[in-house]
Amino acid sequence: MKIVFVGDIVGSPGRRAFARFATRWKNEGKADIIVANAENSASGRGPTPAIAQEILDAGADALTLGDHTWDQKELAPFLDRESRIARPANFAPGCPGKGFVRLETPEGPLLVISLIGRVFLPPRDCPLRAADALLKKESARVRMIMVDMHCEATSEKIIAGRYLDGRVSLVAGTHTHVQTSDETILPKGTAYITDAGMTGPKDSVLGRDYEPVLRSYLTGMPNKFDVATQNVCVEGVCVDIDPKSGKALNITRFRESMV
Repeated sequence: MKIVFVGDIVGSPGRRAFARFATRWKNEGKADIIVANAENSASGRGPTPAIAQEILDAGADALTLGDHTWDQKELAPFLDRESRIARPANFAPGCPGKGFVRLETPEGPLLVISLIGRVFLPPRDCPLRAADALLKKESARVRMIMVDMHCEATSEKIIAGRYLDGRVSLVAGTHTHVQTSDETILPKGTAYITDAGMTGPKDSVLGRDYEPVLRSYLTGMPNKFDVATQNVCVEGVCVDIDPKSGKALNITRFRESMV
């Protein structure tokens, strides 16, 4: 089973690149399922319902979110209606939506879990305990499970990978927008990467135009950080999973330029 996870989609350049990528990879048989982080897909902020629907229509089978989930107030009721989007499972109880997506595939169900870290981010419930609760409920019925660990700190992502090793198929980090080169199969069979990368303009500061970010850095004054447009790439990982055991057989990171 080929599962592709695409790193944070940033703005309209990232959305257009994702649509081209998803169509081609599915047509060429390179991906059975594509999951994408849509955290920054609306001009670098959380998606509107229309933008989330656009990405789903473009080929994403499921979307994950993060700290920008509530940027657009109209998304909250949409999450209660759209079962293919997961906001972090360790948000406070009672939040709209849910922390996982359950996809039915020809090889059996795939569980997509969204988690958010606590280091250098607003206070949240423990992501590891949230994962435990979901796995206790679902793992008897589901073998293939992937986790988007949305964190600032690389250490927190590594901890999550080790903690969940052998219990899930993939732990992929997001949020920092810089793809890491540490993709591996952990000792108990879980594929892992600290950050899957960014789908958007590489000639940028994490997807934003250089100059306004530089001015703000130098002066301490606020500026509008528009999404950049140059050198747009799609980044992520492709993981081969044994559907019977749920173990990862291989993980490959990729970067595709959309020139």
